[in-house]
Amino acid sequence: MTREDFPIHEGLKSVSISDAFTTSSDDERAPEQKCNEISKPDVEQKLRGILSNAGVSSFHFKRVPADYYEKTLEERKEVLGAASIDHLCKSMVMVNTQAPSHITDCSDRKNSKYYVIVVQYNARLNAEKVKKFIYDLNEGKIPKKRFNLRLAPEEESQRLSGYEHNAVTPIGMRTDIPVILSDAIANLKPDFFWLGGGDVDLKLGINTQEFIALTKPFVIDCTYSEG
Repeated sequence: MTREDFPIHEGLKSVSISDAFTTSSDDERAPEQKCNEISKPDVEQKLRGILSNAGVSSFHFKRVPADYYEKTLEERKEVLGAASIDHLCKSMVMVNTQAPSHITDCSDRKNSKYYVIVVQYNARLNAEKVKKFIYDLNEGKIPKKRFNLRLAPEEESQRLSGYEHNAVTPIGMRTDIPVILSDAIANLKPDFFWLGGGDVDLKLGINTQEFIALTKPFVIDCTYSEG
């Protein structure tokens, strides 16, 4: 299942999320880092700009208390005013540790070195399902042994995304990393979920269909079934 299986808001513009940040012509950083730095004080303002410029209309930012991650999911739901704990989600930068040596970046979304996977907090990522999906996406042209997605080291995740641990969001990343969205999130009712907002204490709530239209994710079953 891909994003084409879900209706898209016609008003949304097609833009590259990372391209929303401009860089100077003399920027000499590595290619995957060539984007505007996101500084802590204005990350919300910059993300608001990206969302607004893309035509996203249903989103909300909320600052959370310092002890947010010490709270239960039920307590976090209350802090955010989320519809249920199912609507609390997280973004993880994953790396294919078995990718061929020439696969070093995210230029090929069908066979990327890195993926950002968005799942619910109360679900467990099933890496084997993701592996099979990417293998099938490449029509069996690449051996299965060349796919082994694991959580990227924190330093690597921050270098690629521009966000620290517990702050990662697919919006405004340093690198245009392909996104994989759990189909359980895509099917949530009401269709408004919460995820990281660029700062550890900043959360972003967004309409599901507008998120799909903006990030163009692969929408797949990527978690373990209940029970």
